[in-house]
Amino acid sequence: MKNSSFLKTTGLFAILLAAALAAPGLTSYQFNFGSDPKADWTPVAPANVYSSAAGYGFEPGADLFQSAGAVSSAQPFYFSAKLPEGNYRVTVTLGGEAAATTTVKAELRRLMLEKVPSAPGASVTRTFIVNLRTPQIPGGTHVHLKPRETASEIWDWDDKLTLEFNGEHPSLRSLQIEPAAVPTVYVIGDSTVCDQPAEPWNSWGQMLPRFFKPVVAVANHAESGEAINSSLHALRFAKIFSLMKPGDYLFVQFGHNDQKSKATNALAIYQENLRQVVATTREKGGTPVLVTSMERKGGLDHDTLAGYPDAVRAVAKEENCALIDLNQMSRVFYRALGDNIGLAFQDGTHHNNYGSYELAKCVILGIQQDKLPLAADVEDGFTFDPAHPDDVTTFHMAVSPNASALKPLGN
Repeated sequence: MKNSSFLKTTGLFAILLAAALAAPGLTSYQFNFGSDPKADWTPVAPANVYSSAAGYGFEPGADLFQSAGAVSSAQPFYFSAKLPEGNYRVTVTLGGEAAATTTVKAELRRLMLEKVPSAPGASVTRTFIVNLRTPQIPGGTHVHLKPRETASEIWDWDDKLTLEFNGEHPSLRSLQIEPAAVPTVYVIGDSTVCDQPAEPWNSWGQMLPRFFKPVVAVANHAESGEAINSSLHALRFAKIFSLMKPGDYLFVQFGHNDQKSKATNALAIYQENLRQVVATTREKGGTPVLVTSMERKGGLDHDTLAGYPDAVRAVAKEENCALIDLNQMSRVFYRALGDNIGLAFQDGTHHNNYGSYELAKCVILGIQQDKLPLAADVEDGFTFDPAHPDDVTTFHMAVSPNASALKPLGN
């Protein structure tokens, strides 16, 4: 104890801890994808396919070629590195022989970098933060995952970081990965929030990282078909609270599936669950943020959510808790689209890339309107007005390879 106290007071403890975290082969990587050697960096060639034994490599199916400075492709490709759960600072150097516009997504299509241009033969370096997680909870329990969450192509709950390089002629020169001691924005909710694994489905939670500086992590624990009560029983909240530290945030958006309850006191139970989540978040030193559910496509002229947005508003007021009224902002957004409202949806409830991108902007706007300290971590120059969204007819997002006609759970 005396030695520990001495180390902490002298600052040596922090130095030793940082050195341990940065130790090569532990939780840090430096990969070089060009054919020219780079001292102390791990060389990676197109033939390096991921294996657990190697701990890194391209996911199967990549069609790559290597030039002097980079690995490039005419198609999207994936690269993975084996890592324990936690937050990681990822620095990529992009650009190849041809002009490129590269979009980077992480894990299950979480948008990290959007349309980064690079001139022929030139390079550009960008940094972002990725959160990794496993189902295990200290004490021997674990999150009760659904079958969809354990499929081989689902990269949200495994032991590796997977990055998708997409766009026009995506090219990768180098990649650095290191642990990041940053605040975490935990997100939990249903299919309108979660990391949807396949095109054309998308949710605002997986677009959210795009709008933050590389000083905060977004950890999306939402899942299709979930209500607040089922997420409590599946230990999704328990997993978050086992990791939460002072300075973190918890964004909570439920309602679409909760309203299906046949219990006569369903709304009262829902509100009590919200109160408990708010209280536990505060006990952990985190900041709770309640988010009202966005309306369905048919909800412009009448409420389709059976009073649940009002229930959230009431709890936020009662608990003096931050509130993002996505329900109200979504209606403004939908009205602004007019006859093009269908271009934001994939069905009556779930959104496509455009719809979720704009709703993520609504959430960021709510952070600013609430004057949360987190607003300082939003990308510089961000502004948004739901009444004047991005032009849906010119919007373009790099489409990920994995697609499915199967609807997400919930409606």
